[in-house]
Amino acid sequence: MSSSPFPPLLQAAQALAHERTTSRTLVEEALARIADPQGEGARVFMTVHAQAARHQADAMDVARRNGYAPSAVAGLPISVKDLFDEAGSTTRAGSQVLEGAPPASADAPAIQALKQAGLVSIGRTTMTEFAFSGVGINPHYGTPANPWQRAEGRIPGGSSSGAAISVSDSMAFVGIGSDTGGSCRIPAALTGLVGYKPTARRIATRGTVPLSTTLDSIGSIGRSVACCWAADSLMATGTLPLHNAPTGREGRTLRLGVLSTIVMDGMDSTVSQTWERCLHRLAGHGTLLEDVACPPLLDIAAANSKGGFPAAQSLTWHQPLLDSHRATYDPFVLHRILRGNEQSAVDYITLCQARARIGRQVADGLDQYDAIILPTVPIIAPRIADMDDNDRYVATNLLLLRNTTLANFLDRCAISLPCHTPGEAPVGLMVMGRTNGDAALFDIAAQLERMLAG
Repeated sequence: MSSSPFPPLLQAAQALAHERTTSRTLVEEALARIADPQGEGARVFMTVHAQAARHQADAMDVARRNGYAPSAVAGLPISVKDLFDEAGSTTRAGSQVLEGAPPASADAPAIQALKQAGLVSIGRTTMTEFAFSGVGINPHYGTPANPWQRAEGRIPGGSSSGAAISVSDSMAFVGIGSDTGGSCRIPAALTGLVGYKPTARRIATRGTVPLSTTLDSIGSIGRSVACCWAADSLMATGTLPLHNAPTGREGRTLRLGVLSTIVMDGMDSTVSQTWERCLHRLAGHGTLLEDVACPPLLDIAAANSKGGFPAAQSLTWHQPLLDSHRATYDPFVLHRILRGNEQSAVDYITLCQARARIGRQVADGLDQYDAIILPTVPIIAPRIADMDDNDRYVATNLLLLRNTTLANFLDRCAISLPCHTPGEAPVGLMVMGRTNGDAALFDIAAQLERMLAG
């Protein structure tokens, strides 16, 4: 097994194209890391598709040698969050509640699109039960430790916890996850990766276990902006137009709004210092930074005071299971689902109206900028052991989700970029674009990525 970490997705695709490696070699390296008893593989993966992955890798190597590989990234291993249907696998959503469910008969459309491009599903990653927490802890199947200060056992972030660690530990080139309130961006920020949340309607969510049918979106976690761009392009359009890949070389002067309302509250000293250095570096590259106060954002907490869309919509989906499986749920997740009982029909309609109103109000202030930037999360990754205290768990979860949920509530696309100095505690810079402005956001994010890399 190579001791070198995986490069970003498109760099690996070039290595395949120039015959510097093979799909089978990369798949074997990923499988070896997953099986390493000293590693996190047993806590990262719910299921490993070892034999199927080897078979597909061999098929992609033959296809590439004969000139008919289905895409430039064909043969590269990816991981799939246990929320998505894959034919022949039981979708458990990180829960024991669905242990006895029959295997899926077909892939979710998003996963099918990736496989049609020749990407190899190496396995199904663990997650917060039913995707209902930003902390990333799973009491049923274990919680993979953050690569930063791993011996201290820090949280990976959630809910796409296994997706992030599969990438950080070179078990996959990209982790496919969901993002309802930050579930791709939070673990990416806490582990030093890139995490993307598209405009929700961009990628079909059929074949996934829902958390909120209003807010759910299908995202990805990778080592670079281009990694997430490639996954997003394939899932959204079924194509990979490499001539449109974001390079960050556009060189145009960016005008960014630095959001101050709410998002700086409770920031720890490490994030605060890293954030100031990040702004200084961006300004040094000629980026125009303007502080933005957006008072309508203060109304979001009141709108969500009875659990918001996830509580009501998840309760609707889980109601048939609660009578027979209530005792099997993670108590923290169950409590959040049952908050759906707090909402009347009037409450729900009022919530829908508030979302539409706030979205219109913030657009006037935010859309004058190329994008809006803010810290992805205001704290560094806490220790897993500290989450045994319920009050601390609840407070941490709310703090982790506070900034990222803004993009979901406002129906905007957003991406988290690492903005810390290598070797320091991972900190994320969130860049928020406009609704359906995904292509523009990828270009902006790639330009910022180059600036932050020096």
